[in-house]
Amino acid sequence: MKSLFSLLGRYALTLIAVAVAAFVAFIFWKQYAQTPWTRDGRVRADVVQIAPDVSGPVSSVAVRDNQWVNRGDVLYAIDPRWLKLAVLSAQADVEAKRHEMVMRQDAARRRALIKGVISGEDIQQTGSAARVAAANYQGAQAALELAQLNLSHATVRAPVAGYVTHLRLRPGDYATAGETKVAVVDAHSFWVVGYFE
Repeated sequence: MKSLFSLLGRYALTLIAVAVAAFVAFIFWKQYAQTPWTRDGRVRADVVQIAPDVSGPVSSVAVRDNQWVNRGDVLYAIDPRWLKLAVLSAQADVEAKRHEMVMRQDAARRRALIKGVISGEDIQQTGSAARVAAANYQGAQAALELAQLNLSHATVRAPVAGYVTHLRLRPGDYATAGETKVAVVDAHSFWVVGYFE
């Protein structure tokens, strides 16, 4: 009988040990599945590459590397003198094209009034010249708007709030349109990437 109790005791003890081990393993698995962790993680963020829309010499740099900037803060400025001259030239061209358009339209109107005296071909030519002059005037207006837009882009501003990084610019450097000279780490885009096995 003693050996039967001894045998049952060993089986019971083994069964209890296996049950406790299974319970502890289940608790650890549940903890790992619900709250995973790793030591292999990285913090990431969006980096906005900033390039000027116009080319020209840099007249001033308003920031330094790793400086905090708000959205809309001035980062640097391109010398606006050439761009101002382009605006003045475009304004003069608009005036010249406007005067030419008015003159051609007046000529076409006068020719249309004396239909019977001159040929239809002559009337058609003056009408076409008036339409070409009007198109040239609209083209000059578009060129003026483009020159004004370029002038407004002489000041480069931060598109997002964040930290300035990769600043490769000094006053006197030549900034080329489309070429990145500075970047801003977007402060509202941080996320963590973890590697889990």
